Amino acid sequence: MLEKLALIEERYEELGRLMADPEVAQDYQRVAEYAKERSDLEEVVAVYREYQETDKEWGETTELLEDDIEHELRELAEMEIADLERRRSELKQELRMLLIPKDPRDLKDVIVEIRAGAGGDEAGLFAADLYRMYTRYAERQNWETEVLSTHPTGIGGFKEVVFGVKGRGAYSHLKYESGVHRVQRVPVTESSGRIHTSTATVAVLPEMSEVEVDLNPGDLEVEAYISSGPGGQHMQKNATAIRMTHKPSGITVACESERSQTKNKRRALSILRSRIYERERRQQQEKRAKARRMAVGTGDRSEKIRTYNFPQNRVTDHRVNLTIHQLTGVLDGSLDSVIQALRARDQEEQLEALGESG
Repeated sequence: MLEKLALIEERYEELGRLMADPEVAQDYQRVAEYAKERSDLEEVVAVYREYQETDKEWGETTELLEDDIEHELRELAEMEIADLERRRSELKQELRMLLIPKDPRDLKDVIVEIRAGAGGDEAGLFAADLYRMYTRYAERQNWETEVLSTHPTGIGGFKEVVFGVKGRGAYSHLKYESGVHRVQRVPVTESSGRIHTSTATVAVLPEMSEVEVDLNPGDLEVEAYISSGPGGQHMQKNATAIRMTHKPSGITVACESERSQTKNKRRALSILRSRIYERERRQQQEKRAKARRMAVGTGDRSEKIRTYNFPQNRVTDHRVNLTIHQLTGVLDGSLDSVIQALRARDQEEQLEALGESG
């Protein structure tokens, strides 16, 4: 780790020299690139230099103990050494954390897709519970949510609900939610009181811009249709709903939550960009991850990541062996303890990877 830090400091100094070079100074684009790179390295270099200074002081103070010094001075030196050792350990841990590669998607807004799985109507009701859980969590974070597409079941549940979450760090918090969620409870329709197990699938996608995912209009098949809204006087008479298919990948998106065809098309494009990006990312990840797969953050939708057990008022996240006996609070959006545990495990995994790589 210290060798990596020495190289980072060397690069930091080199960038300073390059920016001061009169020839380079005339190229504003290069100066901006160097300034950005140097700024990104500034924090880790500052902490590394403090670590070096602390380590030097520790060494010098330790040497004092080898000399024949007065008892009082020896006690002071030993106390100082203990403080320096503690600070050196803290700085070393901080440096490990700073060396973890930053996920460029962490600050992005997200699109969350929840789909009912096994369990019929009960799975649809569970999907609605998860939707409420995430929107309540977003409220606690002062994030904005917006429904993009829904397919209700008619009894208060969802076959599918797609919604956007806008707020700083939304993806960094919600990215661990992708996977299969399982509920164990007695359905309202169950007269005998038997506990049923149902599932719902959650996919959390970073919202991508047009620049990041460029869609060729020629690759898109767009169909307008009349949305299936409430009947009677509210019946839609115009084809405002949009079904959009990306022909090369076969990915299809349908949006009908807006009364405007233009707005539905814009939303469909946003969802489609995110799905295409996620598809490409997964394919690349699978190629690179044959030897080693991270336990947290893989977003494997086939993996049962969490169980919500109503009879025992229990929520268990299987990836980190975390059990909380506050199911009502969790479903009301109190997800902080779960997400913090997942983030901590993710950091541990990445620190282990750094150690294995040198």
